[in-house]
Amino acid sequence: MIRSMTAYGSARVESEDGALNVEFRTVNNRYLDIALHLPEELRFVESTIRESLGTAITRGKVDVRANFAKARPARSTTLDIGYLRSLAEQLLAARSIIPDLRPPRLTEVLTAPDASNGTTLDPDIWIPMCQQACTRALADLLAAREREGQRLTDMMLGCASDIARIVDQIEGDLPTIQSDYQAKIGARLKEALGAANPDGFASISGSELSARISQESVLFALRIDVAEELARLRSHLCELTLVLHGDVAATTRSRQGAAGGSGGGARKGSAGKRLDFLFQEMNREANTLGSKAGALSVTHGAIDLKLLIEQLREQAQNLE
Repeated sequence: MIRSMTAYGSARVESEDGALNVEFRTVNNRYLDIALHLPEELRFVESTIRESLGTAITRGKVDVRANFAKARPARSTTLDIGYLRSLAEQLLAARSIIPDLRPPRLTEVLTAPDASNGTTLDPDIWIPMCQQACTRALADLLAAREREGQRLTDMMLGCASDIARIVDQIEGDLPTIQSDYQAKIGARLKEALGAANPDGFASISGSELSARISQESVLFALRIDVAEELARLRSHLCELTLVLHGDVAATTRSRQGAAGGSGGGARKGSAGKRLDFLFQEMNREANTLGSKAGALSVTHGAIDLKLLIEQLREQAQNLE
């Protein structure tokens, strides 16, 4: 499945101990780059988040944000005798230094924060919550990346269809280009002979003239022969379709099986990197096609090919 590197995913997990929010934002990047923005109290979940991302994402800059809220314990109107005794001991200790320290009021005792409600988080409670939140956020993120990847795939397949149409058009124009050149060479030779000697046609036979025209035409055909470039472009388009449809792994397995190999499965790799290399090769063929152009239509076709390949390259930069 082709995925885009630009997406967003989030999740919220709640329990009796509190709530945890996790957000993932990803943009295109050559390698996997994870940037964590966590509260100090949640630093112990950093490895958990990195491990979750590393198993699901291979490329892209990932911006991670997390925040939490601890649940407030229900207040009890019943006074804790043990707590009161501890408070009294602390008051006596404080009065040994500050003699005129007043005792706390009853309302202050009832509304005093419980020591168990501090800011320290229990890893045994919050790490499982973080794992659950990461799983949900990743599912949301990957779904968004796949939807965007499908849209990019459709756009790239459209460009591939335009490239195939241009290749077919150039191949179909080659016989006409050859014929037009042959007629042009014949006219130029006749014009040159007529200018050099009005009776020049009497001193040269039709077979000799035809042979000379044929020789020039063959040399021209060799110079503008782009059959190899067109065949390579078609091969690259087939490979492009396989990559975009996610069939590269299956193709690799079938080739390994046909060769009798036991390579232990298909070679995995980034579709974006594969496509980037593929477009370099396609651009090279388009450049050669332009340098061999024997007609203006071929030159225009080569320019259109380079524009379409550049569009493909720009879209591939967003693919994982």
